[in-house]
Amino acid sequence: MKSQPEKFSWAKRLASFRYAFNGLKVLIREEHNARIHLFIACCVLIAGVIFKISTGEWIAIIFCIGWVIALELINSAIENTADFLSKEKNETIKKIKDLSAGAVLIAAIASVIIGLIIFLPKIL
Repeated sequence: MKSQPEKFSWAKRLASFRYAFNGLKVLIREEHNARIHLFIACCVLIAGVIFKISTGEWIAIIFCIGWVIALELINSAIENTADFLSKEKNETIKKIKDLSAGAVLIAAIASVIIGLIIFLPKIL
């Protein structure tokens, strides 16, 4: 027997935002690397204002910041899930955690390169 689909509810949609913002609070409170990323993001945003970067450059910067923070959230979720599933050392879990951390690293490196492409000509 099929169950009826749940009806749309604005209250439930708003609650989902509350859960998402709670996830951001957890990230900032518990993840040191996320705080470093956010500090650098604030510095880059200030530099963007100071150097009056173009709309296209703003799009690239905002995308890079969002991409790194989103991957940091996913990485933290994977690490927390892995730690919950196994408290003892496990080579497979280590590999999973290393891979997800590597994704954040690649995004951060690409973002630095994009930042250099945008800001170096303005600084020099």
